[in-house]
Amino acid sequence: MTLAKEQNGLNFDCETGNYHTFCPISCVAWLYQKIEDSFFLVIGTKTCGYFLQNAMGVMIFAEPRYAMAELEEGDISAKLNDYEELKRLCEQIKRDRNPSVIVWIGTCTTEIIKMDLEGLAPKLESEIGIPIVVARANGLDYAFTQGEDTVLASMVQRCPKQVPVKQAEKQERNAIQKLLDFGHKKEDIQKQASEYKDHHPLVLFGSLPDPVVTNLTLELKKQGVKVSGWMPSKRYTELPVIEEGYYVSGVNPFLTRTATTLMRRRKCKLIGAPFPIGPDGTRAWIEKICSVFNIEPQGLAEREAKIWENLEDYLKLIRGKSVFFMGDNLLEISLARFLIRCGMTVAEIGIPYMDKRYQKGELDFLAKTCQEMGVSVPKIIEKPDNYNQLQRIKDLQPDLVITGMAHANPLEARGINTKWSVEFTFAQIHGFTNSRDILELVTRPLRRNNNLKDLGWDKLVKEEATV
Repeated sequence: MTLAKEQNGLNFDCETGNYHTFCPISCVAWLYQKIEDSFFLVIGTKTCGYFLQNAMGVMIFAEPRYAMAELEEGDISAKLNDYEELKRLCEQIKRDRNPSVIVWIGTCTTEIIKMDLEGLAPKLESEIGIPIVVARANGLDYAFTQGEDTVLASMVQRCPKQVPVKQAEKQERNAIQKLLDFGHKKEDIQKQASEYKDHHPLVLFGSLPDPVVTNLTLELKKQGVKVSGWMPSKRYTELPVIEEGYYVSGVNPFLTRTATTLMRRRKCKLIGAPFPIGPDGTRAWIEKICSVFNIEPQGLAEREAKIWENLEDYLKLIRGKSVFFMGDNLLEISLARFLIRCGMTVAEIGIPYMDKRYQKGELDFLAKTCQEMGVSVPKIIEKPDNYNQLQRIKDLQPDLVITGMAHANPLEARGINTKWSVEFTFAQIHGFTNSRDILELVTRPLRRNNNLKDLGWDKLVKEEATV
């Protein structure tokens, strides 16, 4: 079944295919590292445990702050008491780890058997004295990266509205500001504070590595924009203050539910900007935030031009080549826009889920980029049917296909270069300075094949494929 629409010069199709993505419970792998005083309890079957242990590869090599609550036949047939079992596990977690928050991650099985996690959590939270956040990250309703979205949306309600007077002195500066102020004299800190423009509080949301958080915070500071806080913060106890009228901006395109919760529940004002991926996106993101606060941005054009100049060795490899996105992590629109600016042709953009409201800034920027580069606007296909996509790939023969892990080897066997989309999820791709990392990933299969041609191995590979 296909549904086609056209909006702002962009062509949209919806093929209503199944999600062909990683399971969203994989968000635990980066969130437990980001929120250092947290503990994640995934409530599911042994299959969920095998996935986390084998596919993610982090449970084996470290002692992580997450675990599996495995559902047995007695749980599924309602012969066991869910509350008592979860209470026993949470008490053990408190005894062994004593985290500041326990996050329950619901899976497909909890959805199917209708476990009332939201009903159990408040009572158990009051008994054990540790906050319990409930997030549903099942693969029935959500794509790969939307697991983070459900966790952050649940945490929005836990953000304080006002700092108590007694704690005001302790929380005078958030953790990020403390890091930026480290090693500076008090006079210098006061001087730096005066460099900020007078504007409404701004909170950014999206889980990013600490170096990227610091980098984006500094980029905004150069324009006189002060970041009041990030969500999630390094520690649950340092969640940012969010009050009615605060401005918020997301750094990832898959945080739709979080943005909606901030607007509806906390009455925040969302800054609908392109996302800070690539030098063009980072500049547009900063400019949009500055425009909302009536600040004239300084030096962004020169900064972007310098980054493009430093990327020229990569641009030579991909300029004029074509790329096809099968759809996996919801970063496809932003990556496609950046690669079009790099000189590539995007044959098709597959995406598991498309929220045109939250991604409006990015979609408008995509159309503008295509117009400026003089290329046709790619078709955007929501929930693509992979069988149809493979037929289109066969006809188009793109130079590169960015796809999920399931289709990479079959496509490689047919002589088509591929790149795992999951790698972009775990790589540092935000901000001016990380643009090179994006192109390093994109060009790796192209450089590999060029090296094989130089060695004459490409002919041998083709002969073996035909045999």
